[in-house]
Amino acid sequence: MNSRQMHLARVLGATLLAAGLGACGTLGRQQAERQQFVDEPVAQIYNRGAANLDRRRWPQALRNFEEVERQHPYSSWARRAMLMEAYAHYQNNDYDESIADAQRFIALHPGNENAPYAYYLIAICHFERILDVGRDQGTTERALQALNDVVRRYPESAYARDARLKIDMVYDQLAGKEMAVGRFYLTRDQHLAAINRFRNVIENENFQRTSHTPEALHRLVESYLSVGMTEEAQRMASILGHNFPGSEWYQRSYRLMTDSGVAPVAEEEARRRGWLGRTFGAVF
Repeated sequence: MNSRQMHLARVLGATLLAAGLGACGTLGRQQAERQQFVDEPVAQIYNRGAANLDRRRWPQALRNFEEVERQHPYSSWARRAMLMEAYAHYQNNDYDESIADAQRFIALHPGNENAPYAYYLIAICHFERILDVGRDQGTTERALQALNDVVRRYPESAYARDARLKIDMVYDQLAGKEMAVGRFYLTRDQHLAAINRFRNVIENENFQRTSHTPEALHRLVESYLSVGMTEEAQRMASILGHNFPGSEWYQRSYRLMTDSGVAPVAEEEARRRGWLGRTFGAVF
């Protein structure tokens, strides 16, 4: 065999070897695909997903539950798997995907016994994305709407009880946003704009019970004194002293009025003028 023939033989051998390896690779992929999509008992797939949830292996659990839906789409297992997909997404902080899964469950099975949980999961996904008061509160508003939806639809459920607690936290967040904007206006001597924000806190029945109410009343005393509305400052101080007599904010208002030469109004006189228990709802 001359050198040219030997070279052709080596090239031909290499080509056949590559073809053989390619064929093996193709066969291997086909076998893997057959193994991946082999039909299994539905309970076995679902339980594998549940085991992955217990191990906090969220992506693996998600694939298992998706396979339940793919292989057994009309079974009760598929309905449960759909909710578990939402839960796995939530645990993996994939909030948008979790909300989409829960909404799909509600759309397909609105009367299912697990529908309350789907509504609750949507609310929690919004709630856990609430930002600090210095940021846009669009997510806070969506959380409030979703939490109220749980309470309205399932008022006697355990989900509603937890939703009510979180609603109070959301209102505190929204009231805090009003306070932050009001303080911003105060630092720029825009007192009328600040007054509007602080009054939102004390006049909104949902905000009155938040932790921001005493400060809002003090800031109103401060703002009204700054624009010369002495009687309004006295009225806010009377309401503050009546509802939060031991608070730091009342002490600060008292000192501020004294330093400004404005006498606080006694509670009996404040009642005679109708300042207490009339204008600001149940709290006041």
